[in-house]
This record gives sequence, structure tokens and C-alpha cells, in this order.
Amino acid sequence: MLTGHHLIAGDLIANTATFLSSPAHGPSYAFSVGTPAHIDAAVRAAEAAFPAYAATTRDQRANFLDRIATEIDARGAEITEIGTQETGLPAARLEGERGRTTGQLRLFAAHIRDKAHLDCRIDAALPDRKPLPRPEIRMIQRPIGPVAVFGASNFPLAFSVAGGDTASALAAGCPVVVKGHSAHPGTGEIVAQAVLAAIHACNMPVGVFSLVQGGKRDVGESLVQHPLIRAVGFTGSLGGGRALFDLCAQRPDPIPFFGELGSVNPVFLLPDALTNRAAQIAAGWAASLTMGAGQFCTNPGIIVALDCPETDAFTAAAHDALALIGPQTMLTDGIAAAYREGRDRIAAGQGVQTLLAAGAQDRQASPYLYSVSGDDWLANPALGHEVFGPLGLIVRVRDEAQMLAVAHSLEGQLTCTLHVDAGDHDLAATLLPVLERKAGRVLANGFPTGVEVCDAMVHGGPYPASTNFGATSVGTLSIRRWLRPVSYQNLPEALLPPDLR
Repeated sequence: MLTGHHLIAGDLIANTATFLSSPAHGPSYAFSVGTPAHIDAAVRAAEAAFPAYAATTRDQRANFLDRIATEIDARGAEITEIGTQETGLPAARLEGERGRTTGQLRLFAAHIRDKAHLDCRIDAALPDRKPLPRPEIRMIQRPIGPVAVFGASNFPLAFSVAGGDTASALAAGCPVVVKGHSAHPGTGEIVAQAVLAAIHACNMPVGVFSLVQGGKRDVGESLVQHPLIRAVGFTGSLGGGRALFDLCAQRPDPIPFFGELGSVNPVFLLPDALTNRAAQIAAGWAASLTMGAGQFCTNPGIIVALDCPETDAFTAAAHDALALIGPQTMLTDGIAAAYREGRDRIAAGQGVQTLLAAGAQDRQASPYLYSVSGDDWLANPALGHEVFGPLGLIVRVRDEAQMLAVAHSLEGQLTCTLHVDAGDHDLAATLLPVLERKAGRVLANGFPTGVEVCDAMVHGGPYPASTNFGATSVGTLSIRRWLRPVSYQNLPEALLPPDLR
């Protein structure tokens, strides 16, 4: 079923330059290398499709999203087969992620059917108001135009070709141009085939979706700088995301860059909870830390706890649980190399003690566990930088005041977690106002891996967790990234958008 071609406005486009996929196992395939010319063709097709697509009814777009989900499910076996080969992820993980991907599409279909995302407001005319009359003013959210989406390395389905960014943009009425991730081009192509089948089945403009594979840095740069692109969705590294963010800001017409860039997701163990549940919390943390070889943006890499015997018990239990975790295959050779670099950076930190060092070679990763005092943590901000993989650092603070100081020292996070029992509520109440300023999601007595896709979810946070603290990349609120409010004053009803009449 694989062609190795780009999908641009309904056509399969090839060129002579190709790159080979680098699977964890199984065969390697050749894929066409994207160029700025491919990007230009895709974006121009998206702009040409925008008037007709934006004018579709909510039901038409909802049916389109539902059909994409159906077409993806129809290709489930193919997606799982090549997805496991390309990423090294187990079949159960790929099948679960496919369910999340199709669930997101269907969730957005239901969301736009009920009209709530449009936030319609009507202020009736007050012709007799003194000293001045008021005109009739109506407001509605309108789609912004073509959107660029960058596929993520760690989620080949849910954050990639037809993932949350694409689903929410299509739901909003915006065409999408996807820059596929070279870590899983075959998975991306099969998903793109599903989208194309839905386009034809629902009689949508073919320019509403394109996928450009591979390419050098100039391909991504040309996408975010294309004058017809109105916004960008990105999930990836801090360095790559910040470079693209800066390009968006430097355009003659700056556009929003919605980047989700990473987080250490600190977990605060409060004294009463630690006394009552040290072993239980340790087992849960070890499982969360090593899930998917630690390759989740919500991986809880930092523990903050008092320097006390109860933390000794927690540390011993966490060590024993992590020591049982064998090597796991990482998504790419580059991610594995970055994990080893992060390990070396943490291990070289002043005052850092190595508690577990199981080894990490080639594309394999094993857990590492370190400990550091609160004083040394506060003196070395680099210890708070993300290590993408199953590495944990326990920060032992001398008292509750230093725990609060560690909270204040944090950069922006996707999540912060409190493990709290009844006797901890006063300390938790002191920490909470600080943590809610640091993170988009604050949890109690759980672990942040596993992001629920629902109306109330926020997957974002202050920089560097994301580049826009007022947005989320998960949940129905994410559709607002691709909409902008427009007011209509005294327009005849026949000229208003149908949903505002």
C-alpha cells in the first residue's frame, strides 16, 4: 500500500530525491524528500480550498471528521504493522493510540455539531438609548485560514498526521498542511490515505489536506514562513520549536505558533502522604516514569520531597521498582542519543548522587535514578531541564520553606502533581497558588502520563512547556487556536454567517 509519495491536494507527488526510513525492526522503505516547492503547492491548494471549506456546514464538517475516523479504523491492521516497525512501540500501544486518534476526530465532530465553540453573542440594537443609540452587534468565531501542522516523533498517530492539531483545525473549518515526521513516514502515509478517502467520500475540496514528507530544515522553515499560512501547530523539542516560533514572530505578518515543547512535570510528595503511602507512590511513579521508555511529554521526571526517613523508604522502593525494568527501544537513534546526553548532564551536576545506572546503548534505554539536595537543585537551573526518557531525579529539600522555594524556581510546566493526604492540606494550599501559575494541569494523588481527551483538559502551560499559555493542544478547547472572533454591526440578516442568524 505504500507509495513513498507526498499527498498534495489529492495527488500523489514523487520526486527523484528520496530518504530511507529507519525502522526499529522490519524493512526500510524509500520516501520522497519534501522541498519548499512542495510546500508552496500544498499551501496554495489549501488557500484555494479555504473559501469553500469554511462555508461548509457544521454537520458537513462533522460527517467528514467521522468519516476520517472510519477510514483510519479500516486501515488499523496496516497502521499497527508499520507503526510497530517504524517506532518500536508495542502493538497494544499503537492500537490504543489509534483509538485515541479516532476518538479525537469523533469528539470534535460532536463538539462542532452543538455549536458551543462558536461563542455566538448578540447585543440587540438600542435605538432609544440616551445620550447615544446602540447599534445591533453580533459576534461569532470564524476560521482563520490554512494551518500548518508538524507531526510529533513520540505520537505517530495522536499528535501527527490526523492527530489533535489536524482534527481541531479541520473541525474549525481550516485546511491543513502537515509536515510529516521522518521517524514514521509509512504510518503517516497510510493515515493520509485515510484522509484522502474521506475527502472523496464527503466531496470536500481536495486542497483541504496535504502531507509533505521528509526534507531538510528549509522545508519546515518555508512552511511557517509561507505568507498564506495563518497559524502553526507543533509538538516537539524546545530547540526546534523555539526556532520555528522565532521565524513566525519575524514574519512581516507575525502569526501564532502553538508549540508544545516539553516539561519535567514535577511531583511533590507531601509529608502525610509520604508517611502513609511511600511504597505505593514509588511503584506508581516508577511505572509512569518508564511508560513508553519515558518518551511522553508528561513524563514525571522530578520528585520533590523532604529530606527525611520516609523519603529514604520512598527512594528504596522506587529504586527496586525501576531496577526491574529492562531495556526498551526508543523511537529514533537521535532520541536515544539525546537521552544519553541528558543522563550525562544530570550525572555531572554538583551534588548529584547516582542511585541506579542500568546502562543505555544504541537505540535502547534503561532507567536511571539520581538524587540531589534542595540547595544544589536551586543552585543549578540545568537540573530542571527535560531529559526525554526514563530518568528520574529526587530533590530532597530540608524543610517546607525550601519545598516552596523549589516550586517558585520551576520553569513553565505541562503538569505539576501533589501527593497529599488529609494532614497535608495546609501545605498543599500554600503550594497550589504557585503551581497553578507554573502549569496547565495540576493533579492530586496520581501521575500525569495519560492525557484525557475531554472538554476540561488543558495540555499546555507557561513557556517553555508551550509557546502560548492561553491555549491547549488536547481537548475541545484546542479548536479555539484556529478561530478568531468577528463582530458584525447592523448587517442585514441575509448577509450574516448562517450560524449567527
